[in-house]
Amino acid sequence: MPARQWFRPPRHLVVLFVVVIVVPAAALAWLGWRLLEQDRALEGQRIQERLERAADSISAALERRLTQIADQLPALAASPPARLPDDSLIVQFGAHGVEAHPRGRLLYFPFPVPSREVPKGVFEAGEALEFRQQDYTKAAAVFQELARSKDPLIRAGALVRWGRNLRKNRRYQEALAVYDELERMGDVSAGDVPAELLAQQARCSVLAEIKHSGLPQAAAALDADLQRGRWQLDRASYVFYSQEARRWLGGDRPAGPSGADRLALAAGVDWLAERWREMGQAGRPLTTAASRGRHSVWTGDRAVLVAWTATPQNLVALVGGPRYLEAQCQTVWKGQGMAVALWDAGGHRVLGQPTVAGKLQAVRAASDTALPWTLRVSSASPSGDFAQLAGRRRLLLAGLAVTAFLVLVSSYLITRAVARELAVARLQSDFVSAVSHEFRSPLTSMCHLTEMLADGDEPGAERRRQYYQVLAGETRRLHRLVEGLLNFGRMEAGAHEYRFETLDPAELVREVVAEFQAQVAANGRNVALQINGSGVRVKADPEALSRALWNLLDNAVKYSPDGSTVWVEVGSEASAVTIRVRDQGVGIPVAERKRIFGKFVRGVGTKTSGVKGTGIGLTMALHIVRAHGGHLRVESEPGRGSTFTILLPSS
Repeated sequence: MPARQWFRPPRHLVVLFVVVIVVPAAALAWLGWRLLEQDRALEGQRIQERLERAADSISAALERRLTQIADQLPALAASPPARLPDDSLIVQFGAHGVEAHPRGRLLYFPFPVPSREVPKGVFEAGEALEFRQQDYTKAAAVFQELARSKDPLIRAGALVRWGRNLRKNRRYQEALAVYDELERMGDVSAGDVPAELLAQQARCSVLAEIKHSGLPQAAAALDADLQRGRWQLDRASYVFYSQEARRWLGGDRPAGPSGADRLALAAGVDWLAERWREMGQAGRPLTTAASRGRHSVWTGDRAVLVAWTATPQNLVALVGGPRYLEAQCQTVWKGQGMAVALWDAGGHRVLGQPTVAGKLQAVRAASDTALPWTLRVSSASPSGDFAQLAGRRRLLLAGLAVTAFLVLVSSYLITRAVARELAVARLQSDFVSAVSHEFRSPLTSMCHLTEMLADGDEPGAERRRQYYQVLAGETRRLHRLVEGLLNFGRMEAGAHEYRFETLDPAELVREVVAEFQAQVAANGRNVALQINGSGVRVKADPEALSRALWNLLDNAVKYSPDGSTVWVEVGSEASAVTIRVRDQGVGIPVAERKRIFGKFVRGVGTKTSGVKGTGIGLTMALHIVRAHGGHLRVESEPGRGSTFTILLPSS
């Protein structure tokens, strides 16, 4: 049904369509969207509650774990364990300095190592020859003599100075021999630096000066010993000798994973030393709040956990690197299906994956949990969390889709039904109007003639005969109209009875054409009949077939111009008898060729040409032809007439 027809009277159909179809469909879509949003919000709230519970549980477990580590520190200091994780150590501050376990993991110490000083003036004579007189030979002889001392400190200091003067005299091989002897003295202090370290550094300097090929190997050995924490150095000494070794190795090479971990441990111990200084040296009482704590130290690109327990005499701490921290924390939240991230006070990510913007998470600030980190807990599998929601959403969307489909189908069916009802109503209105007009014309003529006859004036015999002929014609016309309507009603109801008999179609057509010609001759119309062949018989109802042919002739005359001819031809086609009715009328557009056989349907030409009719003639003809087992075919071209062909099976 064209959209424009919806806006024709009655226009309340548009309002009805909007109220019945559009409004419920829009409400359904809105409610579906709201339901999806509420379901998602509810699922998000459930996930958030689960994350909050997990965050509380994890923060409490971390607190217990750190407290347990702090409780174990005094026992660990008294009896250090045989093994500790690779990137962790136990450090103890006391009256005798700093002790670290296991030995070698702390690359440098926060305080200078105390050592016995060489008696004043022992090296004064030799240094005067070296620096004032620049007599390196005599100075070397003086230091050579002192190198025979039984005091290790004097001997180590003399070897250092002896080798230095040999180098200044360019006696490199002798200097290397002296440094070999110095190296064998091990940890003996020579100017607050172990003799072994001084010997290795000096040997590398000599090899570099003479461009010896053994320099890389010697520098690598020095660097390896420094990275293993072989000597107890302060930070300045470690940095200096480490930079020297790396310079000889070809530049500032980055430390490997193990070296980076140990540098981080040393940075943690440095921070702890500052804490120790703030809390007070041995013998001074500490407050209860300061006696135990934990802190996250960020150094370079990694974090170090520092946990300590202090007494009035000492401070014991555990310093753990990233792997130690991960091992301790993973045991806390392992198996909970959560992704946990730890962030320190400086905004550095200590552990876990970066936070994704918009991702549901539970946050516990360090100030609220007494932990050294801010805790962020999110789901390890966000897609899995919303899997149930996705299932419900698919089910809901499927239901909405089915409902929408039903609404669309219902809308289509309702629209189609309303369109058909409107079309039928309009056709019935046109039919009633057309039938009323068809009845009005003969009734008007009959009333007029009856009044003339009833006036009392006696017309002549000839005039009276004319009146009677007109009355008879109008009566037959009314009879045909009434019979046509009654027959059409019986045909629509399927109650019409056909009386079939074998007859000659040419003879039947000849009789119908003759009767029709007599009726239309007065209007200047002519019907030409042509019969091709004879002797063919059909099985038909004479009255019904005559009615079908009469309707075709009546339509042909109505739609043809005045004075035109209608041709009727009886012939055969294959095994069928054909009855063709051809006119020179307005023709039928292609779009109307199927519609014109519907009941009450009249073509567009009827409105432009003013042709009257009931719109059931072609419908009756089609009913009759089909009841005879035949077909009714139309061929037409607008402006050039139409041809209707009845095809009946021959008997």
